[in-house]
Amino acid sequence: MAAPRTITILGSTGSIGTQTLDVIGRRSTEYQVRYLTCNTRVDDLVAQARVFQPYGVAIREESAWRRFQELYPDFAGPVLRGEEGLCEAAADEQNDVVLSAMVGFSGVVPTMAAIRSGHVIGLANKETLVSAGAIMTAAARAHGATLLAVDSEHSAIAQCLVGERFSDVARLIITASGGPFRSLPANEFHAITPERALRHPNWSMGSKITIDSATLMNKGFEVIEARWLFDLPSEKIDVIVHPQSIIHSMVEFVDGSVKAQMGVPSMLVPIQYALTYPVRLPLDVPSMDLAAIGSLTFEAADTERFPCLRLAYEALRTEGSAACILNAANEVAVAAFLAGDLPFTGIAEVIARTLDHMEVVAHPSLDDIVAIDGESRRRAAEYLSN
Repeated sequence: MAAPRTITILGSTGSIGTQTLDVIGRRSTEYQVRYLTCNTRVDDLVAQARVFQPYGVAIREESAWRRFQELYPDFAGPVLRGEEGLCEAAADEQNDVVLSAMVGFSGVVPTMAAIRSGHVIGLANKETLVSAGAIMTAAARAHGATLLAVDSEHSAIAQCLVGERFSDVARLIITASGGPFRSLPANEFHAITPERALRHPNWSMGSKITIDSATLMNKGFEVIEARWLFDLPSEKIDVIVHPQSIIHSMVEFVDGSVKAQMGVPSMLVPIQYALTYPVRLPLDVPSMDLAAIGSLTFEAADTERFPCLRLAYEALRTEGSAACILNAANEVAVAAFLAGDLPFTGIAEVIARTLDHMEVVAHPSLDDIVAIDGESRRRAAEYLSN
C-alpha cells in the first residue's frame, strides 16, 4: 500500500479549503495533512485541526494566533504566525502537494514560497497569477514546481488538453454563468445592493469571489490566469456566457474541433482532479442528467454593462504590472461595495481611475509587485475618499 500523500492547505477555512478537506475526508487513508492555515477564522481552524490532526498550523493574524493556543492548548504541533509562518508551512520539505486557496493578494508570497521549494501546487488563488503571472511561471520553471489548476474553468481546459498537442490549440473558450445580473438592464445597476450581488445563481463561493462573478471581473481574472497557465496570448482566449454552468470551458483546435468538459456545478471535481492528477478516482457527486437539463444556451459577454471584463483584457494586453494594479484596485473597490460605501457601478470606476494614474512597470520583481500592490491600494482608497 502506497504511503499517504502529504498536503498543506493555504487558506483551509475558506470555501475551497473546506471543500478540499471534504475531498480528503472521503479518502482519509490516502492523504496526511501537514499544515492547515488561516488568516482570522481561528474557531474554524481549531475545529479542522481536531478532526484532521495536522502536523502544524499557521495563522497570519496575531490575535487569532494567540486565540488558537487558548482554544487548543494541547495541540502538539508547531503553531506558526504571520506571513513568515505561512511561507514556512508552504515551503515545508514534507509537502507533496500545496493547495493555495487563500483569498486575495495575501496568497501571493506564500505561494511563491511553495514554488521555490519545487512542490506540486494546486492553484485556487487567482491573484497569484493575476498579479505576478510572469514571475510565478518563471519561478516554477526554474525550481521544477508544478502548477495544477483548481478553478473549474482552468481544470476543464487542462482536462480537454490531455492527449492533445499544444501546437494544435487554436483558442481557449472560458465559460461564464453571467452572474445574478446577466439580464438586468444597465440603467438598474445603480440600485444593486451587496445582498443581491451575493446571490449567485449556480455556485456557492466566498463573498469576494461572488462579487467578482457579479461584475464579471472573475472572468477577467480567469483570462489572465489562462494566459500564464497555458502560455497563450489574450487574442486566443475568449469568454462566453453559458447560464447553465454545465460546460466548464472548451478548447478549439486548428481543425475546427472543439472539446468541452462538462458536469454538474461542483468544486469537488476539479479539487480532487488536482489532488489525484494524472489519474481519476471515483467521487460521489450527482450524475449529469442531460434530458433533465434540456438545453444549453450561450450568449456573448457584454463588456459595456460589465466593464470589469474589458479592463482585465486591457491590463493583460498592457502586461508588466498592469494586472497587479487591476487586482489591488478591485480588492479595495469590492470591499467598499460590500461595506456599503460604494455603488456597484463604482467598482469599475475605481479600477479604471487607479489604472489611469499608476505607472506600469514593464518587468517587475516580486518585491516590486508587493510595493505596487500597496501603492495601488492607497491610490484606490484615495479615490474612494473623494
